[in-house]
Amino acid sequence: MLEYLLRLLILLPLVGGMAWGSLWLWKRVQMGGPLAGARQERPIEMVGVLPLGPGTKLAVVEFAGQRILLSVSRGQVTRLADNSQGDFHVG
Repeated sequence: MLEYLLRLLILLPLVGGMAWGSLWLWKRVQMGGPLAGARQERPIEMVGVLPLGPGTKLAVVEFAGQRILLSVSRGQVTRLADNSQGDFHVG
C-alpha cells in the first residue's frame, strides 16, 4: 500500500505537469507565437479578439499601420470596418 501511495505522489504531479505543458505548447503553436520567446517582426498583428458564440468572434488586426475589425466565423472572414475611413476608434 505504501508503494502505491509513493507512486501516486510522484506520478500525479508529473502527469499534471505534462498536461499543463502540452496545453501551453498547443496554445503557443495555435497563436503562431515564437517558442523561444523572441519577438518576430510580422506584417500582421492580432490586437484583440472577442468571442461572440460557438465558432464566431470579432477580431481587430493591425496591418500596414491601420487597424481592421473582422468578423470571423467557421466558414468566412468579413471586414467590418477599418480606422482609415474613421469607422471606429480604438483607444
